[in-house]
Amino acid sequence: MNLPRTLGELRKSAFSEQRLRTRKVKDELRDNLIAKLRSAETIFPGIIGYDDTVVPQLVNAILSRHNFILLGLRGQAKSRILRALTALLDPHMPYVAGCEIHDNPYEPICRRCRTLIGEQGESTPIAYLVPDDRYVEKLATPDVTIADLIGDIDPIKAARGGHDLSSEFTVHYGLLPRANRGIFAINELPDLAGKIQVGLFNIMQEGDVQIKGYPLRLPLDVALVFTANPEDYTARGKIVTPLKDRIGSEIRTHYPGTVEEGISITEQEAWTHRDGLELHVPKYVNEVIERIAFLAREDKKIDKRSGVSQRLPISVLENVISNAERRALRNGEKTIVPRIGDIYAALPSITGKLELEYEGEMRGADAVARELIRAAVAKAYDGHFKDHNMQQVVQWFELGGEIKLADTAGSKEVLEGLGSIQGLAEKLAPLGVKPKEKPEVLVSAAEFVLEGLHAHRRIGRTEERVFVAEKQPKRPERPYEHGEDEPPPLRNRRPYN
Repeated sequence: MNLPRTLGELRKSAFSEQRLRTRKVKDELRDNLIAKLRSAETIFPGIIGYDDTVVPQLVNAILSRHNFILLGLRGQAKSRILRALTALLDPHMPYVAGCEIHDNPYEPICRRCRTLIGEQGESTPIAYLVPDDRYVEKLATPDVTIADLIGDIDPIKAARGGHDLSSEFTVHYGLLPRANRGIFAINELPDLAGKIQVGLFNIMQEGDVQIKGYPLRLPLDVALVFTANPEDYTARGKIVTPLKDRIGSEIRTHYPGTVEEGISITEQEAWTHRDGLELHVPKYVNEVIERIAFLAREDKKIDKRSGVSQRLPISVLENVISNAERRALRNGEKTIVPRIGDIYAALPSITGKLELEYEGEMRGADAVARELIRAAVAKAYDGHFKDHNMQQVVQWFELGGEIKLADTAGSKEVLEGLGSIQGLAEKLAPLGVKPKEKPEVLVSAAEFVLEGLHAHRRIGRTEERVFVAEKQPKRPERPYEHGEDEPPPLRNRRPYN
């Protein structure tokens, strides 16, 4: 595509249409969103689980030309949603070449561009921005200054150009002016100092600021979007009320509503491509990994205000595959098939993502994580085997059978031992596993059955991953030999006179 390179060429092109010459960025977002709605296109590709909740509210905010904020706990795709807004921007946006704030050639706001167009006229050079160049993101921290966001006086510019300090030519623009005619996103908005928040809402409302005491008119064309933790955003003193009042829409995000949605997100985001070996992740492994996050979000030992990020199952899946990959490489296997034991080996990717309450701290992160895995295995097992009779398998262990399933052991070696467990091979059908499957698949499925029985305390397992019969709890010793709650009757006792 040959794009106009001078102001004269631009005036003769499609960019000269009156609507495009004066259109603001919020109108641009609205126009392109309307086109997507009419053509029934996916508005935010890769955003899963929000079709009936968050996305309709986002659409309404954009159609209303609002600045908006996404409120949600960590790992709820807030930043991903904001970055996806660039899909609603035009493929190319013309601006005066060399301009720090990407001035509109038809309506320049900075002194430098007005002077340049006055001198060069139709020969003024034009450059273009693609959508990704029009998105500026800043993580709010308490040390962010007005100079970072708005700008500052640059004495070196003044000295080199012979300008007075009050001249616009001496200004070094901050992030917000450099996002002119684009989208400016601030993550964790309440972490900004109060005076910075005041500067933000002044720009939003009036378009003028003061830099080092010099008034400067900046009628910026910016779509402002924010993210925040709900607790911080609603806490008194964390957010300046006038700024909150100028944010048009407040949209709440959430974690996946179902395990299936969570699995889809995890599979989309996790790095699962491993060169050289075939990868097969059983459905029940994905389910157990996802249920760990679901159970953690409900566990009283884990801080609900901090949340349990969707990054937890993503990291766990990557670590689980890596542990299975390590086993396959060591044993010369050609297929990577994760087992439940690999999830226990992935504890480091769980413990670091849990903010524990006092009770959890007393138990320890490892113990809490192991409890979550065991509970997740139990729930996943019930989904496949709730109505199946496993008494034959349990009885094998009760008669003295035991088997060790180390996470480093090769599939063929383990499969020989599993073959001695009567009835186990026939119980794998609900998992879609056939008797002639690859050894790696058979071992993984069999281990899931044994881990499920262990999670329901029908068989035992040692710390060395040796499955044995469940130890029966000792019956409490009775205080009397008769085994009664009352003392034995007294005999040959003379009655009182």
